[in-house]
Amino acid sequence: MWQQLILAGHFYLMTLAGKKILLGITGSIAAYKSILLLRLLQNAGAEVQVIITPAAKNFVTPLTLATLSNKPVLQEVSDGESWANHVMLGRWADLFIIAPASCNTIAKMAHGITDNLLLAVYMSATCPVWVVPAMDEDMWKHNITQNNLQLLKRYGVTVFEVETGFLASGLTGPGRMLEPEMIFTKAEIFFKKQLPLSGKKVMVTAGPTYEAIDPVRFIGNYSSGKMGVAIADALHYQGAEVYLIIGPTALNLTQKTYNIIKVTSADEMLEACLQEFGNTDAAFMAAAVADYKPATKADKKIKKADGGLQNILLTENVDILKTLGSKKTDKQLLIGFALETNNAVENAQKKLSEKNADFIVLNNLSDTGAGFATDTNKITIFGKNGAKQQYELKPKDAVAIDIIEFVFHTQNNR
Repeated sequence: MWQQLILAGHFYLMTLAGKKILLGITGSIAAYKSILLLRLLQNAGAEVQVIITPAAKNFVTPLTLATLSNKPVLQEVSDGESWANHVMLGRWADLFIIAPASCNTIAKMAHGITDNLLLAVYMSATCPVWVVPAMDEDMWKHNITQNNLQLLKRYGVTVFEVETGFLASGLTGPGRMLEPEMIFTKAEIFFKKQLPLSGKKVMVTAGPTYEAIDPVRFIGNYSSGKMGVAIADALHYQGAEVYLIIGPTALNLTQKTYNIIKVTSADEMLEACLQEFGNTDAAFMAAAVADYKPATKADKKIKKADGGLQNILLTENVDILKTLGSKKTDKQLLIGFALETNNAVENAQKKLSEKNADFIVLNNLSDTGAGFATDTNKITIFGKNGAKQQYELKPKDAVAIDIIEFVFHTQNNR
C-alpha cells in the first residue's frame, strides 16, 4: 500500500507517494523558500513539476530548480523548438501550488490574463489551485490586491494568509510568504482526506513503565518505545487520528504532530488508556508494562544501612490489555503484543484468547535483531479468526506498516 524510501540508512514513509504536484514560482524575493518546499514535497514521494514566470528567474535560477526536481523547469509556452502543452499540464496535476504568488501574478490570475506559461496552465487547471501570496505590506493591504484575492476565492482558488514579520523593504508587517513547512503540512492534510485510515481514531501505547521503589529507584525494563512510536507514525501517515500513550523514553517526540500523552507508571498508563479507549476504533498495545510494582513506595531514599532493599514486597499491576479486552465492543479492534523467551507461539496464542484481543503480535528475544532497543524487529501476527502471518527481520518502521496492513486487511475478513 505504501511506498517506502531508504536514504542514508534511514527509513522514510512517503506520505505523498504517487501525487502529482505543479509548483508555480513567480517574481518575489520569497522565491528562495520554494526550493525548500520543493524538497519537502519530493522527500514525501510527490512528483513535482516546476513552472516559473520570467520574473522569477531574477530570484532563483532554473538550473537550481531543474537539478533539485530532476525535471526541466518549464518557462515558456514555446521555445521555438518545442511546445509546453499547458492544457495537459493543467489536467496532469493533483494539486497546483503557486508559491510565492506575487502581487502582479495574483492580479493577472484574477482577470484571466495569460501572458506566460504559468498563467496559461492556471487557466487550464482542473485540479485544486493554491495561492501563497508574498509581497510588501502596502501592496498586500491595497484595496486592489484584496479585491483580486476575493475574486480568486470566488473562482474556487484557495488563498493562504500571509505572515507578519520582517520584509524585504526593511519594514515589519504583513506580507511574508507562509513558511514552506506549513505549506507542506497543509498539503499532507489535503491529501490525508483520501488516505485509508482517515476518520479513524487509534490509540497506541509504547515504551516501558517505571514503578517507584523510592524517590530515586524504580522497577522497569529495557523497552525504548521505538516499536510503538513507529506504529503511531505509520497510523498517522495513513490518515488516522492518533493518541500515543508513552512511558519514559529517550526518543525525541518534539516533531510529532499527533496527540502524545506521557505517563510514568502502569497505573498512569491504565488511567490514560481508560480515558481514550472508549472512543477509539482500534488500540495497539505495544507498551512493555511492568507486571509488578512495589507494594509501598518509600517517601525518602532507602539507605543501604537500613536493609530495606534486600527484600522488596511486590504486588501485581492491573493487566491493561485484559482490562480493555473486557470493555471492547464488536466495533473495536484490540491488538496486543507478546515478547517471549520460550514457548513463544503457545504463550502468544494463550494471550490472544485470555485477553480477548483481536490480534497478538509476537516477537521473540531469541531472534537476533528483535526485541528491546533495537532498530529492527522480527514478528509473527496471530488473529483470533485463526489468521497467522510471519515476517522476516525488518526496520521497525517497515514492521509497523506490515502490522497495520495485516490488521486492517484481516478485519474485513473476520
